Amino acid sequence: MKIFLCCSAGMSTSMLVSKMKNAADEKGLDCEINAYSITEFEQRLSENDVCLVAPQVKFKFDHFKQRAQEEGKACDLIDMLNYGMMKGDVILDQAVGLYKSL
Repeated sequence: MKIFLCCSAGMSTSMLVSKMKNAADEKGLDCEINAYSITEFEQRLSENDVCLVAPQVKFKFDHFKQRAQEEGKACDLIDMLNYGMMKGDVILDQAVGLYKSL
C-alpha cells in the first residue's frame, strides 16, 4: 500500500509521516508513506493508492477527492485534531480503512 499526504510542504507533515511509518512498523504493515505539496498532487496520484489531505489545504479537498475517484484511488481529509496532535497511528488506521474500501 502506498500512501501520500498532501500538504502545503510544511515541516509538520513530514513529522506526521515519520509517526505514521513508526506505527506501520509496530503493526507489521508493509506500506510506503510520503508527503508532497498540493502542486504535486496530479503527478503523485497515479503512483499511490491513498491520498490524505492535510487540514491546512482542505480548500483543495473536494477537487482532490473527485480526481482520486476518477483514478480509482482513495482520498480523505485528515482530522484537524489528529493532525495537530500528530496521531500517526490513528491517521494510519484511516489510510488503511480507505485502502480496504477500494
